[in-house]
Amino acid sequence: MAASELYTKSARVWIPDVEEVWKSAELTKDYKNGDSSLQLMLEDGSKLEHKLDPKTKNLPYLRNPDILVGENDLTALSYLHEPAVLHNLKVRFIDSKLIYTYCGIVLVAINPYETLPIYGTDIINAYSGQNMGDMDPHIFAVAEEAYKQMARDERNQSIIVSGESGAGKTVSAKYAMRYFATVSGSASEANVEEKVLASNPIMEAIGNAKTTRNDNSSRFGKYIEIGFDNRYRIIGANMRTYLLEKSRVVFQAEEERNYHIFYQLCASSHLPEFKNLKLSHANNFLYTWQGHSPVIDGVDDTKELCTTRHAFSLLGINESYQMGLFQVLAAILHLGNVEIKDRDSDSSIIPPKNNHLTAFCDLVGVTYEDMAQWLCHRKLKTATETYIKTLPRLQATNARDALSKHIYAKLFNWIVEHVNKALITNIKQHSFIGVLDIYGFETFEINSFEQFCINYANEKLQQQFNMHVFKLEQEEYMKEQIPWTLIDFYDNQPCINLIEAKMGVLDLLDEECRMPKGSDDSWAQKLYNTHLKTCSLFEKPRMSNRAFIIQHFADKVEYQCEGFLEKNKDTVNEEQIKVLKASKFNLLVELFQDEEKATSPLGPPAGAGGRTRLSIKPDKSRDTSSKEHKKTVGCQFRNSLQMLMETLNATTPHYVRCIKPNDFKQAFSFDPKRAVQQLRACGVLETIRISAAGFPSRWTYQEFFSRYRVLMKQKDVLPDKKLTCRNVLEKLVQDQDKYQFGKTKIFFRAGQVAYLEKLRADKLRAACIRIQKTIRCWLARKKYLRMRNAAITIQRFTRGYQARCLAKFMRRTQAATIIQKYQKMYVARKRYRQKQTAALAIQTILRAYMARQKYQALLREHKVVIIQKHARGWLARRWYKRCLHSIVYLQCCIRRMRAKRELKKLKIEARSVEHFKKLNKGMENKIMQLQRKIDEQTKENRTINEKLVGLESSYTTESERLRGELGRLRGVEEDAKCKGNQVNSLLEELEKLKKELSTTLQEKKTIEDWAQTYRDEMEKMVTELKDQNGSLKKEKDDLNRLIQEQSQQMTEKMARTIAAETQQLEKDLNEERSRYQNLLTEHLRLEEKYDDLKEHMSKPGHRRTDSTHSSNESEYTYNSEFAESEEGSRAAEDLTRGMDTSLTLKLQKRLTELEQEKQSLRNELENKEEQFQRARARDETEFKKARGAELEYESLKRQELESENKKLKHDLAEMRKSLLGNASASAGAPGSPAYKVLLDQLNASCEELEVRKEEVLILRSQLVSQKEAMQHKETMTEVAVHVEDVSKLKDADELKQAYIGLKDTNRLLEHQLQTQRRSYDSEVESLRGELQNVKEENNRQQQLLAQNLQLPPEARIEASLQHEITRLTNENLDLMEQLEKQDRTIRKLKKQLKVYSKRIGEMGAGQAEGQTSPGQMVDEPIHPVNIPRREKDFQGMLEYKKEDELKLVKNLIIELKPRGVAVNLIPGLPAYILFMCLRHADYVNDDQKVRTLLTSTINSIKKILKKRGDDFETVSFWLANTCRFLHCLKQYSGEEAFMKHNTSRQNEHCLSNFDLAEYRQVISDLAIQIYQQLIKCMENILQPMIVSGMLEHETIQGVSGVKPTGLRKRTSSIADEGTYTLDSILRQLNAFHSTMCQHGTDPELIKQVVKQQFYIIGAVTLNNLLLRKDMCSWSKGMQIRYNVSQLEEWLRDKGLMTCGAKETLEPLIQAAQLLQVKKKTDEDAEAICSMCLALTTAQIVKVLNLYTPVNEFEERVSVAFIRTIQTRLRDRCESPQLLMDTKMIYPITFPFSPSSLALETIQIPSSLNLGFLTRV
Repeated sequence: MAASELYTKSARVWIPDVEEVWKSAELTKDYKNGDSSLQLMLEDGSKLEHKLDPKTKNLPYLRNPDILVGENDLTALSYLHEPAVLHNLKVRFIDSKLIYTYCGIVLVAINPYETLPIYGTDIINAYSGQNMGDMDPHIFAVAEEAYKQMARDERNQSIIVSGESGAGKTVSAKYAMRYFATVSGSASEANVEEKVLASNPIMEAIGNAKTTRNDNSSRFGKYIEIGFDNRYRIIGANMRTYLLEKSRVVFQAEEERNYHIFYQLCASSHLPEFKNLKLSHANNFLYTWQGHSPVIDGVDDTKELCTTRHAFSLLGINESYQMGLFQVLAAILHLGNVEIKDRDSDSSIIPPKNNHLTAFCDLVGVTYEDMAQWLCHRKLKTATETYIKTLPRLQATNARDALSKHIYAKLFNWIVEHVNKALITNIKQHSFIGVLDIYGFETFEINSFEQFCINYANEKLQQQFNMHVFKLEQEEYMKEQIPWTLIDFYDNQPCINLIEAKMGVLDLLDEECRMPKGSDDSWAQKLYNTHLKTCSLFEKPRMSNRAFIIQHFADKVEYQCEGFLEKNKDTVNEEQIKVLKASKFNLLVELFQDEEKATSPLGPPAGAGGRTRLSIKPDKSRDTSSKEHKKTVGCQFRNSLQMLMETLNATTPHYVRCIKPNDFKQAFSFDPKRAVQQLRACGVLETIRISAAGFPSRWTYQEFFSRYRVLMKQKDVLPDKKLTCRNVLEKLVQDQDKYQFGKTKIFFRAGQVAYLEKLRADKLRAACIRIQKTIRCWLARKKYLRMRNAAITIQRFTRGYQARCLAKFMRRTQAATIIQKYQKMYVARKRYRQKQTAALAIQTILRAYMARQKYQALLREHKVVIIQKHARGWLARRWYKRCLHSIVYLQCCIRRMRAKRELKKLKIEARSVEHFKKLNKGMENKIMQLQRKIDEQTKENRTINEKLVGLESSYTTESERLRGELGRLRGVEEDAKCKGNQVNSLLEELEKLKKELSTTLQEKKTIEDWAQTYRDEMEKMVTELKDQNGSLKKEKDDLNRLIQEQSQQMTEKMARTIAAETQQLEKDLNEERSRYQNLLTEHLRLEEKYDDLKEHMSKPGHRRTDSTHSSNESEYTYNSEFAESEEGSRAAEDLTRGMDTSLTLKLQKRLTELEQEKQSLRNELENKEEQFQRARARDETEFKKARGAELEYESLKRQELESENKKLKHDLAEMRKSLLGNASASAGAPGSPAYKVLLDQLNASCEELEVRKEEVLILRSQLVSQKEAMQHKETMTEVAVHVEDVSKLKDADELKQAYIGLKDTNRLLEHQLQTQRRSYDSEVESLRGELQNVKEENNRQQQLLAQNLQLPPEARIEASLQHEITRLTNENLDLMEQLEKQDRTIRKLKKQLKVYSKRIGEMGAGQAEGQTSPGQMVDEPIHPVNIPRREKDFQGMLEYKKEDELKLVKNLIIELKPRGVAVNLIPGLPAYILFMCLRHADYVNDDQKVRTLLTSTINSIKKILKKRGDDFETVSFWLANTCRFLHCLKQYSGEEAFMKHNTSRQNEHCLSNFDLAEYRQVISDLAIQIYQQLIKCMENILQPMIVSGMLEHETIQGVSGVKPTGLRKRTSSIADEGTYTLDSILRQLNAFHSTMCQHGTDPELIKQVVKQQFYIIGAVTLNNLLLRKDMCSWSKGMQIRYNVSQLEEWLRDKGLMTCGAKETLEPLIQAAQLLQVKKKTDEDAEAICSMCLALTTAQIVKVLNLYTPVNEFEERVSVAFIRTIQTRLRDRCESPQLLMDTKMIYPITFPFSPSSLALETIQIPSSLNLGFLTRV
């Protein structure tokens, strides 16, 4: 592809930069061949002209499309070069906070310098079992890949962790080991995985130190082999160490520290056990204060020592050894403080009684004189003699430091050896995984022998890495059968030869060390003479003769020769070693025992350690003491490195490259310069270069077709995808060398994917432009039409306005003319009317004056006549009233006299007895008559009162009128009398009155004015008062409303508080249940381990006794199990003698603790449930009280019936005695007289019994009613008053009793009526229920028919056959039930017949037993006698023999096939059969039989679950039957709480002899265990389907596209054959649901199971979403929401929407919504915070960080937006956990579900082979 096609305008490139290493720029002008420069524009907007190299004409690197930036795998980048790698790592690290990135087979880990929540157990479980490319990059993914390849390929694995100091190598290796320990577990009970992890604190304490680059830098290399058995469980480990930095013991640079252990001891010197060490602060010792940095921020050395000591104890190093180690370390510190002074120029001396030397000698157990002697002297040996030489102070000081280093190295080796001993095991190792934590390439300003060895090791590792990468590339090409050429890559073998070959650097160094007068200068000259002219990789510095330069694979390094020989020799004064060997301190002697042996190549020299488990026996024929320390450090390191490379080459390597992002330990700060240096040094860029040299981009044909379908035309699409891709690619890319077609993949050269992405983006852009063009055209046309219509409308309205204006003008002109006309007419008419009005007024005044004169005369005459009339009428009425009053008074006197006489007569009569009896005799009739009379009189009084009211109103009106007339007449009369006398005075006063009149008028006017003013003021005052009243009313209303609101708020608050408390109680109860059930799970796991251990320790054929009971079983069960286990233990005593006693005791102790905790939790759970039941009981108390009267009535009725029954039995016995006394042979014959007498008496007794029963019922009802009447006296006041009036009579009590009896009779009739009504209502409800069942059955049939019509023909036939089988099965069951009912009736009649015949026989036999033969009794016809006697019914029980118990358990439990039972038999049949057998054992009162049956049942169920625990049908079947068995134990326990829903027949079947409440708890625990096993089984089935069906499969085709992937291929989202889809999940859920329904599982239990299923689906999906960057996109959110809607539809179809399953999917729904919502503005952030309530802050931020655009048109989430979200969610109180707990199981409850099935109707099919059971 020509450069002119790629380097076009707007193309982006990378140009070198001094500060940022690489800087992005954009072309502003197309590049043409021959141009010498490029016109660029930087990201800040500045323009730049980039000059091209005139020689090479190399163009700058092209930048990848934004859609490829941030990929999980660097090899997925289309352009593979240094700036692309650096930019991708920076984007992931800074923007997305992702520290892990793949680079082919390498995991690049950047140290975040911050603790991240991505290493928890939930993350480990999420990565366990996943393919490496399916999840986001992680150290756990590499560990899982190594573990999986070890198990799959049967090949040992290695994880090589490298990087410079501070890059995080140790932490990465630690997390890898933690992953293996967590995932695999251990093969024994010795907790090997804990010991492996415990070795880390120890090795960090003695091998890690603070440097300027890292606070916890490993100063040695280590290779840990973690061993696994054939089941791939950890069995042990082994550690090899390399090149301990011994010089750090005696010297530290500025701002650095010695090894951590020294500071831990100094910080803990105040502890009592460390007093004898004579330690103090670290600043007081030379070896710990040289770096002037004794403290690390955030690290407590005292706590760290506690951790170290605990790790020592866990690894088996006891307290005494630990104190010995600390004693040696303290001695080293004291030795460093020993001051050596000059005696003269050639000798030195230690002052006497040196405190530190004394402390050293005391601690190591040597003499002060010997140690002081050999610290300042040295023994020299020649061929003939030995002499002692003094040492100068400098040499003595160096000897002292060398001794300190040597002691520490020995101590280090001893600890490593004992750690390996603690980690080793006797179990055969099948395979191992090695974790190599080794130093990375190092270059400093001054590089010495240590850096030379480190870089030499890295050269060897880089060579192995290059060969492995090249091998993988070659294997990939060969597998795909594509032609390939040899890839040129950097081979560092010449550099390795320069170091280790003959006459190489190490060889010359060893040779110089053997020379008597060898020096660093002479060795440097030898190097110059040997390699300066022959090797291009070796150089000499210009300004130095004591240094040399080697060109390593990463960079050139200059080494200073000073100190090389001394460090390579690593000499120690032999006499000092002899003094230490002669020590009285045993541990020190043990440290130097290895001096007598020739150690392995990894031995104690400066390599500090080595492979401690390997040693070579010394050659005793030679004097080893003279040969010790002769092997140089370089030789030892070369040999150990060679062994390491052999080990790595024999394993499959996995690479982890740790990068240090900055030198200042700042969290998430990225320094490009430092990162590029490390990328070049660790081989990441070399991997990129090798990949780029070949075909780095690889696509499957399906992925290529799905991604680039937009570039194809319809005619290009062929059925063969491979041929389609080939044809299209040949058209798109002309250069055939740019791609290759493999068997399953297409291989592309670097840059081709970017080119194809450019074509795809251009095609999509063109399509977008066309869509935009069409839409804009439509919008423009729509706008034009709208404007056109608007213009027409405006024109129409304008013209209309103008027309209206013209019409208005014309109307105004016409109106003006009319107005003028009417105005003139008005003026003329007004003038005329004024004249007419004046004339009429004059006429009116005159006529009125004349009329008034005439009126006055007539008025005076009329008044005189009226006065006369009234005066005469008043005189006549006064005389009439006087006469009437006299007559009435006379009548009253006469009537009073007669009444007195009558009263006297009545009193005399009332005293007579006969009269009283007569009155009393007819009192009832009189009362009724009086009542009727009272009613009639009341009606008459009402009528009379109405008439009287009318008359009174008319009389009042008339009297008022007459009174007024009378007053007027009296006034006229008085006026008549006075006027005669006053005429003259009136005339005189007339003038006077006229004057007063005028005065009065004036006063009147004044008063009226004052009244008007007063009225106005009053009205104003009234108005103000009304306003005040209104305001007061308003305030009152406001206060009332406020009070109501406050009361409502208080009510709501109380309701919320009560709801919150209730919710908290329920939550606490669920937590207790969950804890209890988790303990049950742990108990079961320990039982299984115990069983496995017994199987392992027992001989073949040894019979093992199962330990199946929990601590809550009955005492009998425990004793029997204890006896059996005791016998088993005696039998296996000889076999278990070699068993680890401490381990057994630990296991037993753990079991005891778990049992106790389980018992306490069970008690606590029972208390919680008891409180809950007590609360429910309080609610039911009122209902029980309401039914108290009726229950009392029923109890009285039952007592009376029982008493009558006893009486009849007594009569019957008396009659028997009388019959037997006759001693007649035919006394019992049916036709005999005695028989007839018996029948007559029985009939009479029955009739009498019926009569008595009715009487008793009436009397009892009266008593009950009287009791109620006494309790409700206040409500019967009227009746009480009436009774009180009647009781005044002599016989009032009889009347009262009659009245109350009548009332009670009415109440009894009313009660009977209500009873009939309730029975009628219940019958109606039952009929409605049957109708509803019929409707549901009809609907179900219709649904089945509709579903069958939608199925294909084959499935339709199968479904119809299945439906027909189900229908026939149901009909068969109904017929069997009817047949069973008929059989039951026949058996009942036969039994009654037998009973009656037996009773008649006893009547005739009795004491004269020999007089009647049995034959006569049988031969004579038997007529049953109707004797009401209650007999025991033994139906509903199964009898079996004791020896048949094993056969019963075997046939019914162990060998039972659930599938056949579920289809052909009634649900829960085994449970019913077991309970019927248990009922018989209870009936015969055989406690041993009950106990053994229950024990065998529980053991057998556990056994079958252990054997077939992975079979869902088996587990579901036994869960349903165990629950049914538990319900049967409750239903027939005899407790009232469980007998509410039983029929009378079922209540007769209750257990009578044993209380199995404790066994109910045991069976409940068993049901919980089965439920958890069911959940685990379902999880194992669903787990492989969830991620593929919910996330990867494209349910909506074409929505999401496939992005380019790297070498680590993720699982394709395209549905291939065999991939799970959403339909697979739904089908599996249907299978689960139908299986549980067929097995008769309780509906409530099914709801809980479905809720748990949906929680697993939601949790696994969300966890994978949070760990997969490629799944966090807008289109994937749409897919998830669609999938969730399908699950909700499934819930609706099954009627399970209320089970809480939908709520468990809420986090997943909100995560999908989060992927789809806008993520730009603050409003979007607020919406996200209010929407995502079910997600934690960590999950929300993680999704936003992982959000990845699939197309170029999508935008990434900005860092500022994520910060805004974090700020808004800062106040949330939630768990920081990122992933959901997929192992969480909701606490299970088993609601009581009684069975309506009668036990006596159950038939046992012959297919169960239970013929030995007998129905009783």
